[in-house]
Amino acid sequence: MAKVAVIGAGLSGLAFSWYLKKFRPDWELIILEKELQPGGKAKTIYKDGFLCEAGVNGVLDNKPSTLSLAKQLGLKPLKSNDASRKRFVVKDGKLVRMPDSGSAFLTSSLLSIKGRLRVIAEAFIPKGDLSKDETLEEFACRRLGEEAFKRLIDPMATGIYAGDPSKLSLKSCFPRIHQLEKEYGSLIRAMLKMQLAAKKKGKKGPGAGPGGTLTSFDNGMSELVDALQKDLFNNLKVGYEVKELIRDKGKWRIITKNEEIEATHVVISCPAPQASDIFKSHLPELSELSKTVYYPPIAVVSFGIQEKRLGKHLDGFGFLIPGPEKRRILGSLWDSSIFKYRAPEGYALIRTLVGGARAPILGLLPDDQLIKIVHEELSDLMDFKPWPDFVHISRWHESIPQYNVGHLEFERKLSWITRGYKHLYIRANWIGGVSLNDCVMNSQILAEQVAKGY
Repeated sequence: MAKVAVIGAGLSGLAFSWYLKKFRPDWELIILEKELQPGGKAKTIYKDGFLCEAGVNGVLDNKPSTLSLAKQLGLKPLKSNDASRKRFVVKDGKLVRMPDSGSAFLTSSLLSIKGRLRVIAEAFIPKGDLSKDETLEEFACRRLGEEAFKRLIDPMATGIYAGDPSKLSLKSCFPRIHQLEKEYGSLIRAMLKMQLAAKKKGKKGPGAGPGGTLTSFDNGMSELVDALQKDLFNNLKVGYEVKELIRDKGKWRIITKNEEIEATHVVISCPAPQASDIFKSHLPELSELSKTVYYPPIAVVSFGIQEKRLGKHLDGFGFLIPGPEKRRILGSLWDSSIFKYRAPEGYALIRTLVGGARAPILGLLPDDQLIKIVHEELSDLMDFKPWPDFVHISRWHESIPQYNVGHLEFERKLSWITRGYKHLYIRANWIGGVSLNDCVMNSQILAEQVAKGY
């Protein structure tokens, strides 16, 4: 009988395990997690009446994978408030609403008239060299112009990857955008044609803003982790740090600090640096490749404050900051405006990100310096004068894996090497997409393949 060992209990590992158990209940399954708490970056802290997300704060419902899993687990989703449709970008030290429709774009002050005309001209720009692994900056400047890149695309890279758009790979980070240019020759023409096709079917086509509605749960994203943990309780071993992985006589030996475990199948679902250490002694080629994945540090600073002291009601999703603004924070999410139940009655909760690929050292600063920086930046950008009533800081020394130029080749090499080892698989957010929807979808696909003997 097969015995499958999953190394890492983030949401990729948990989702894979849940689906495999569903497909092959007769197989033996063990999940080994280094930390005492599973879930990875889906971690919710409830403190003093405030519900603070340490990492991911929700999923978009335009992709079904995560919410389909949640439904099977018996969870009830919580849709974001209407206010969350209002998103802001900092321009010249001021918050400017990001346009979410064609008409709003034409009247927005986010771009100059020249910049808006350059975006409209995208419809007439010829295709580029689609074989090239372009950076996000190269693609955006080529198709939309430098101003649109700085004001629209740059903050998008910050919001999703906390990354540097001069290094991020378009094909790896936004494969659908690359595909639209390939199919239609223009992003604008693609949008118009898709809207027309949707209209003929009586549906609403794609818009200028992010698709779908941000969705979470009453008790935050940990609610999903808790439900998975409950179903997988007998399979999960926390506090089990894997030290080595050895191929021996057609099976896998897993050396942990606690014991040695034998398995027929191994699924690596831990971060790349940890995987590199596990591979180091006996799978050096995989170890060297895994260590090339870069994770910048990020600090998540949550401020809670009485709305009457804040002086205004937060109405929106929050704001992102383009690199050219030269601020010390990446942006802020107004969590109590996005979802219900995030702050006590009469209070607001603001969550600010510091660090990332452009300023990694800031994400490592001591608590007092982080609090001072965030307060000063919010004071300047939001007229946030009072000292917060509540503060919580979550730290990620390894935050979001960066899909920089060359990542596609990295994935090809990784796939080629792992195919040489029978029943060894990698299912983590450093390949196949960083979003939670991507992780759950890819975990389900792999679970089906493994169950069928792939």
